[in-house]
Amino acid sequence: MVVERAAEDESPQRAGLEQPERAGVEQPQRPRVEESQEARRASGGGVLGVRWRPDGVVRETLGWWLVSRIGIFLLSVSAPLLFNSGKNYPDVWRAWLQWDVAHFKAIAEFGYNRGEPSGAPLAAFFPGLPYLMRLVGWTGIGPVAGGVVISLVASAVAGVYLARLAQYEFPQLTNFGPKAALIWFTAPVGVFLAAPYTEALFCALAFPGWLAARQGKWGKAALFVALACTVRVSGIFLAAALVVEFLTSKKRDWYSVPWLALPAIPVLGFMAYLKQIHGSWFAWQEAQEKGWAREFTKPWTSLANTIDAATEGHFSGERSDWTWMFRAELVTLAVGLILLAWLLWRHSWGEAAWVAATIAAFVTSFWIYSLTRATLLWWPLWIGLAVLAERRPWLGRLYLAVAIPLAAIWAAAFFTGHWSG
Repeated sequence: MVVERAAEDESPQRAGLEQPERAGVEQPQRPRVEESQEARRASGGGVLGVRWRPDGVVRETLGWWLVSRIGIFLLSVSAPLLFNSGKNYPDVWRAWLQWDVAHFKAIAEFGYNRGEPSGAPLAAFFPGLPYLMRLVGWTGIGPVAGGVVISLVASAVAGVYLARLAQYEFPQLTNFGPKAALIWFTAPVGVFLAAPYTEALFCALAFPGWLAARQGKWGKAALFVALACTVRVSGIFLAAALVVEFLTSKKRDWYSVPWLALPAIPVLGFMAYLKQIHGSWFAWQEAQEKGWAREFTKPWTSLANTIDAATEGHFSGERSDWTWMFRAELVTLAVGLILLAWLLWRHSWGEAAWVAATIAAFVTSFWIYSLTRATLLWWPLWIGLAVLAERRPWLGRLYLAVAIPLAAIWAAAFFTGHWSG
């Protein structure tokens, strides 16, 4: 059974926190001062009338966030101790310094104009995360630990807004939002919501931005999308999806059209900066081609290359066997196409544009990889899975039975230096 999207003018229901009094049961009398304090607590305000207690959706979401973060951090210590003994362990921060984290660390420490100390073309990475790592690292914990802290906070913010977005889209499902957040936290590639990667920070900006767009708050939405554009190139696809959402929304306001140009400012600014230090407006794309073989390739050729890598296993070495990862990419591509078909069937044009643009970007490279991580950005996927779990509880239990072990395997692979997307 498919739950239809909430009407554009329908406001989300919020789960009630108050318990009704039982009929026929006499309530004990309390002192007047105590009643006053209870009234302030019930209204969400303290002595000065300032709200401090989060609502039920937020509390439940943060509860799942905390439990899942504890699990990830336990794996960050135990996996290296079990599988990488004798290789600079148990230095806990060494477990987090894997793959792209080294590139972000290099940018945080040296910027873009001091060579390529990480051994990769640093222009391939947008500045939002590494410069924030530098800022947090100034507290004395260093850029890697700073990146872990950023992802820790950002994943909490993103989880809360994913829950709110899910509740807004399906207000008829009581206390539905936290279920979507739980499914997202336990995603097979959920380790990248904890590692110093861009996924958590991007989602912490994209999810509230899209919620604002669905509510018709276009200026607020454009501001969040513009900030997301500083974090990763996916922000450009999100900006395009925002335009589609605006054009197809019943809440569009033509006076808000100029706001839609706001996300172009950080993108053009980054391009101009790279032009100044590297001599090319397209230094980002050139770096992607040089370091990651992301030159334009016909989709069917890209798919053939990926199938070849997934079947022959010739991308294996001392540090990692990539065959299993390419197989996961093919599974993810199938999931993405199913999701896209569902969104088109529901006339969810903005979300469909977002997913379609992401898939198109990955299937036009030499081969498909890192699409598994990109699924974390697809809020319609996690909300859709939550709808299935709500309507068919056994599917929700089956999802957790499969996703949690996969998430543990993925995390162990990442923390021990194996290629994991």
